[in-house]
Amino acid sequence: MENNYAHDFNWSTRTILIGEDELINFRLIEVMLSKTKVKLIRGVNGPDTLRLFKENPQIDLILMDIKMPEMDGCEVTKEIRKMNTHVPIIAQTAYALEEEKMKSLEAGCNSYITKPINKKDLLCLIDSYLRY
Repeated sequence: MENNYAHDFNWSTRTILIGEDELINFRLIEVMLSKTKVKLIRGVNGPDTLRLFKENPQIDLILMDIKMPEMDGCEVTKEIRKMNTHVPIIAQTAYALEEEKMKSLEAGCNSYITKPINKKDLLCLIDSYLRY
C-alpha cells in the first residue's frame, strides 16, 4: 500500500523551476509532485534554466540538476545568486560524492538531494522551504 503523503502538501500557489536536461528525470519529479498542485517550469539545459528564472519572478524554489549541458547547475546557481540571494535552490545529482555536495553548496545551493530521488525525502525537503 502506497503512502499518499503527497496529499499533505498543497502548493497550488507555488512555482518550482526544475533545471533538468533528461526528460525521464523531469517526468519522474513531475509525477512525484503532481498531487501537490505545484506549478512546474522546466529548463532543459543551463542557459534555458537561467533564462526561465529571469523571465518568471514568481518562482518560489529551484530544483537544479548539477550535470546539465552547455552550463552546469553550479554555474547557473552562481548566476542566479548574483540576481537573487533568497530563492531556495536544491541541487540534484546522481553523483553522491561529498565533493559534489560541497561544490553545489559553495555555488549557492541551499540543500542537496541525490538521484534516484526518494519521493518522501523530496516532498519533505521542498516543504521545509515552502512552508512559511
